[in-house]
Amino acid sequence: MNRELIINVNPTEIAIALCEDKVLVELNKEQCQTGFAVGDIYLGRVRKIMPGLNAAFVNIGHEKDAFIHYLDLGAQFPSLQKLVASQQPGKRGMRLETMKMEPPVEKTGKISDYLQVGQTILVQIAKEAISTKGPRLTADISLAGRNVVLVPFSSKVFLSQKIRSNEEKKRLKRIAAAVLPKNFGVIIRTAAIEAKDEDIEHDMQTQIDRWRKTLQAVKKSTAPAQVMSELSRANTIIRDSLNGTFSQIVVNDEATFNEVRNYIRGIEPESEKLVKLYRGGVPIFDNFDISKQIKSLFAKYVSLRRGAYLIIEHTEAMNVIDVNSGNRTKAEDNQEQTALDVNLAAAREIARQLRLRDLGGIVIVDFIDLHKAANRQLLYDEMTKLMATDKAKHTVLPLTKFGLMQITRQRVRPVAVQDVTDVCPTCNGTGKIEPTVLLDKKIENKISYLTQDRKQKYVRLSVSPYVSSYLRRGLWPLRMRWMWRYKFWLSIVSDQSVGIVDAHYYDRKGNDLVKE
Repeated sequence: MNRELIINVNPTEIAIALCEDKVLVELNKEQCQTGFAVGDIYLGRVRKIMPGLNAAFVNIGHEKDAFIHYLDLGAQFPSLQKLVASQQPGKRGMRLETMKMEPPVEKTGKISDYLQVGQTILVQIAKEAISTKGPRLTADISLAGRNVVLVPFSSKVFLSQKIRSNEEKKRLKRIAAAVLPKNFGVIIRTAAIEAKDEDIEHDMQTQIDRWRKTLQAVKKSTAPAQVMSELSRANTIIRDSLNGTFSQIVVNDEATFNEVRNYIRGIEPESEKLVKLYRGGVPIFDNFDISKQIKSLFAKYVSLRRGAYLIIEHTEAMNVIDVNSGNRTKAEDNQEQTALDVNLAAAREIARQLRLRDLGGIVIVDFIDLHKAANRQLLYDEMTKLMATDKAKHTVLPLTKFGLMQITRQRVRPVAVQDVTDVCPTCNGTGKIEPTVLLDKKIENKISYLTQDRKQKYVRLSVSPYVSSYLRRGLWPLRMRWMWRYKFWLSIVSDQSVGIVDAHYYDRKGNDLVKE
């Protein structure tokens, strides 16, 4: 598989496109200077305790207070608080390697037993602010590297489930035991299978150094404050995805190019040559045929081969996907086989769309009905296989008797297409507008009111270009007839931003004569 990472940098955001065999499969956008990303560590201050939710709201500097649930405090929260308290000004700072651990948090306790309003706590962003919700926090802090995830306040070594070889497990545990100080645990990732001993050791030591720098920042900070920043989104994707299947990483900004190249030089020097600086005159996404594919993100209908298509609807509660065969059933005799073919093609596209749009929560897929149990099982197995490459946590359930498949998928960032639409200001979301044949009567009634009741002698009328042309056409246009009938001067201004059935009325100074 040929994989490419295309990074488009502009003043307001960085867009990162991951392509597999020239097909866009992931699109990530990082807003510049937003300052809040998954993995960042903050020194926060408790703002409010919610006993009914067994949770608390924490001020970390975001416009909305962040949320932390009791179960997200982590088993070693008392030890974390003891360590953080020792870092405050005027106190002798403790070291995690030498401190005595406190009793762990009970699973069935209350958050008020551990948090009080005004308390300073060290937290990590687990989920970015989405829609009207603030960030989701955790106090079970971890630091992710390419090969390992460092877990302070733990003494266990966990291995990825994909590591099957007993020899490899022994090697990795031996490396961890030799490097990790007391009270530090680690999760060894799948990428460590192909890594050299010294690379894994270096990765662990790097994360330990990051933890120590975080504590140093805690000493100098006053809540709310950021004390450790995660890698940029581009470097995070590279850290988690870089392997031998990458053919190139192309960046259109020299500063970002140097940042990415330096990062890869540190983790995998032989891959440094993959990073290329794009200097073409055509926009980078246009050059790699990505812009056209991005437009499909905003489409309700997604076409499949031979006339079949998907309908994707996003609601507040869930995402719904409907699979339609289009005109294929008219040309095929074997309806069961046709339905299976369409469903299998749809499954491939649905797995791609979930990653591409970063859809999360509950996803309901209405496949075409299959009557044979073997075919339903085949579709379920194929969907499970296709979703296996998705790094987001997910669950795929078998088809119900109504032909529906339920998928749950974790989302930690705002959905890619959530904020691209708004309620139409002309129809107010109803899909219906006033009939255009009555528009001239509506305008004339308003002019009659302004000139007869309010004695206006001058009106500047701002309308769409189509309405402007209509009011000016002919030898004896409506504009002239109204001026003669109501004895005033009418100036008509064409404005493309005005709706086709809207009109605005101003005086000579530009004051709005009709304020709603």
